[in-house]
Amino acid sequence: MKKLINYLAFSLLLSFMFSCKEDELIVPYGAGEPAIEIVKSPTASLFGDSLQYTVNVSDKSVALSTLKVQLLFSDEVVSEQTIRTKESGSYSGKLYVPFLKNIPNGSALLKFTLQNVQMVSKTEEKVVTIARPDFPYLDLVAEGKTYRMSKVGPNQYEVSDEFKMKAPAYIEAPKVGEFGNKIQFGWENKGIQQGVNTPIPFSNAFDGVYKISFNTLTYAAAPFVRYAINDTDMEMVEDEIFSLDLTINKDEELTFEGMPAGWWVDKDYIRQDGDKYYFNAMSGKYRFIADLGKKYIKVEAMNGNDLARLNADGTGAIWIIGEGVGKPSVADNQVGWDPGKAICVTPMGDKKYQVTLVGGQSINTDNINFKFFHEKGWNGEFKNTDLTTTSDLILVGDGKNGRDPGNLGLQAGKKLEVGATYVIVVDLSEGNNKAKLTVTKQ
Repeated sequence: MKKLINYLAFSLLLSFMFSCKEDELIVPYGAGEPAIEIVKSPTASLFGDSLQYTVNVSDKSVALSTLKVQLLFSDEVVSEQTIRTKESGSYSGKLYVPFLKNIPNGSALLKFTLQNVQMVSKTEEKVVTIARPDFPYLDLVAEGKTYRMSKVGPNQYEVSDEFKMKAPAYIEAPKVGEFGNKIQFGWENKGIQQGVNTPIPFSNAFDGVYKISFNTLTYAAAPFVRYAINDTDMEMVEDEIFSLDLTINKDEELTFEGMPAGWWVDKDYIRQDGDKYYFNAMSGKYRFIADLGKKYIKVEAMNGNDLARLNADGTGAIWIIGEGVGKPSVADNQVGWDPGKAICVTPMGDKKYQVTLVGGQSINTDNINFKFFHEKGWNGEFKNTDLTTTSDLILVGDGKNGRDPGNLGLQAGKKLEVGATYVIVVDLSEGNNKAKLTVTKQ
C-alpha cells in the first residue's frame, strides 16, 4: 500500500511539472506597444560633429529592453550606439558623425529603434543634412613643433617652411561649430586615415624650404618622394631604408627616381657616364638598397629570393666582414664584425670579385683587419690556406704575422695613401681554395 501511495505521489509531481512547462510554452511573445517620441534631433550637422538627441520611450504593457540609434549614409550604417532602456522615460545621447574620405555634402538618415523584452520594436527616422566643415586652418605637427596650414582653396591647405628631407608629421583640424570635434589625420595601412596620429611620411628630394599640402576631402597630400629604379618602385623595409630586387644585365642603363645627384653610389656596381648610369657588374639578380639617412645606394647579389653565397664552382658571391672598411665611409658606416653590414664584393664575371676602396674614406690608411666570407654570415670563410697574395701593401694573415688566418692587414711599415683609389680583386678561377688576391692602386 505504501508503494502505491508513493507511486501516485510521484505521478502527481510529474503531472504538475509538465503542466508548468505547458503554461510556459504558451506565454505569448510579440506583446506590447513600444512608442518613441523624438523630443530633440538636429536637422543639419557637420562631418566630425556629435549629434545631440533626446527621445521619450514607453510601453504600456511590457518592459522595455533597448534603444538603438544609428546613422546611415546611403543605407550603410556608419555610426551607432545602443542604450539599455530599463524603464519608460526620457533618454539623451550623442552620436558621432564620422569624418570620411571622398563623401560630399548630402543627406543622412538618423534611425531610432526601440525594442521591448518581447522582441517587439518600433522605429522612427529623421533626415539630417550633413556637410563637410569649413576648417579655417589646419595644424601640421612635426616632431613636437606645430606649423599652421593655411586654406588656399576648397578643402585645400598648405604650409611652406624649412623642413628636413624626411618630415614625418600628423595633421590636426580644429573643432568647428558648437558640437564639433578635433580631427586628426595620420598614417595607417600605407595611407592617410582620419582618427589616428601616427606620423605621415612626408618626404622631399632635399632639406630646406618646401611646401606640404593636404586636401580634407580627398586626403591627397604632398610631397611624397617616389623612390624607384628603372620605373619600379622600391619598398620601405625600415625607417629610411628602401629596397628593390631587380634582374638586370651588365651595361644596362639605370634610371633613379627620388635619389638626388649628390648621393653616393657604389662604383663597382654602378658606372656613371656623364649624367647617365649603367650597371657595371655581371648580369643577374641584385638587391638595390637606398639608405636615406646616409644618402647612398648599395647593391647585393642574389640567388632567387635569397642573398647569394659562394658556390662550389666559384660562382655566386663573397662578402667582406671586419674592421677598417665601410661604404660610403668607414667613419659613418664601418662594417665591423657585424654580418648584417657585410659588403657584397662585386661579381665581375669569370669567377672574379672586385671591391674598390678609397684611402681615408672607405678604407683606413693605417689599420685594417677584415676578411672574405662565403656568405653574409659566418658559414664559410677564406683562410690563408685558401687565399694568397703577392701584394706589397696588403697581407693575408697566417696567425703569426699580426693577423688571424685569412684576415687582411697592412704589410709592416706600409700605409695606404689618403685619397688614393685601391682596386682589390679576388680571383677564384683556379678554385675556391686557390684564391688569388690582387691590389691595384689607381
